[in-house]
Amino acid sequence: MRTRSGLRYPQLQSSDDDACWKRKQWLPAGVEEEACCRWIGKEIIRGKRRRRLPVDDDEVVLWEHCEEEERPDLFEELPEDLVVLILGKLSASADCPADLVSVIMTCKRLNRSGLDPVVLAKASPASITIRFENWSESAHEFLKKCADAGNLEALYSLGMIRFYCLENRQGGIALMARAALRSHAAALYSLAVIQFNGSGGSKDSKDLRAGVALCARAATLGHIDALRELGHCLQDGYGIRQNVPAGRRFLFQANSREAAAFVEDHQMLCDLMNSSCALLSDYGCNVPPTEPHPANRFLLEWFASKGTREKGLRLCSHSGCGRPETRQHEFRRCSVCGRVNYCSRACQALHWKMAHKDNCFPLAVAAPQWADAEAGGAVQEAINQ
Repeated sequence: MRTRSGLRYPQLQSSDDDACWKRKQWLPAGVEEEACCRWIGKEIIRGKRRRRLPVDDDEVVLWEHCEEEERPDLFEELPEDLVVLILGKLSASADCPADLVSVIMTCKRLNRSGLDPVVLAKASPASITIRFENWSESAHEFLKKCADAGNLEALYSLGMIRFYCLENRQGGIALMARAALRSHAAALYSLAVIQFNGSGGSKDSKDLRAGVALCARAATLGHIDALRELGHCLQDGYGIRQNVPAGRRFLFQANSREAAAFVEDHQMLCDLMNSSCALLSDYGCNVPPTEPHPANRFLLEWFASKGTREKGLRLCSHSGCGRPETRQHEFRRCSVCGRVNYCSRACQALHWKMAHKDNCFPLAVAAPQWADAEAGGAVQEAINQ
């Protein structure tokens, strides 16, 4: 068997004292002595081609003399299920798409086995993360194969891309729904946002109760944005009976999980203690903003390149969201300044703590300064309640 660099694996060498070697007189007439090879059981192995010859009333297999490059490829003799098992382990632990793609492109057999549904279903989220600059028809086809194999991250990512970027509303919702049925928290929360806004339909398409139910299911799975959204819904009585204490408990749980995600590492905890940043918490906990999901990052890159202003649509002002409007005036504006808009209350609360509280002021420039401060304080108090 040859490696990719052209080198061959070492061959087994024979010994003159090996009793398993047969002599010339054991071979039929007409067979050259140089074709005599190692005896294994009742087989004489030599080269790749073989033919059966009777010797001393026993049937043996004589491999005809052939060139070195035509000898048997041991890799081709491996069972298919073993190759698929190894590739499945690789895809589940891959740190980037190149780890899986480079193996698939090695040879025809690895290409066939690497695209097996068992391998694609186990692919890690990092191995199917596609950036906008790498988007192509082949990347779309690869994501589709992963989604058809049942990979949850592929179902969610491709569903978001189809719904918001490719404007295939029904196809995108169908993919996210398949992931949500298997308890994918991010898919449940995205479907909840779609229900809250009536995305892909008219204003009358909103279903607040369905949005709350989906958000509650994602919250039970520990999704931080879903916990925060459900807390605000309970505090405001939005789509559910108002329950301020329960809403504050969900907000506290969301911020606790958010902080716990960043203090698992001792070094990061030391960095936070020495940092002066005051960012994402409804209760003033100093934690840095989380990295957006790869699907949200793809949306941000897609619309940063293609834009939506020519259609009169807006993006969510929260920098980690990337969701665009599917119809005009779909998202809610800030009631004070009117210059920012949000797809959800969770994005509004996060963006307020991160940036907007320093930039929010009424549009009326002639208003006195005390009125601006009072309006900004009212907005902050309403969000924190």
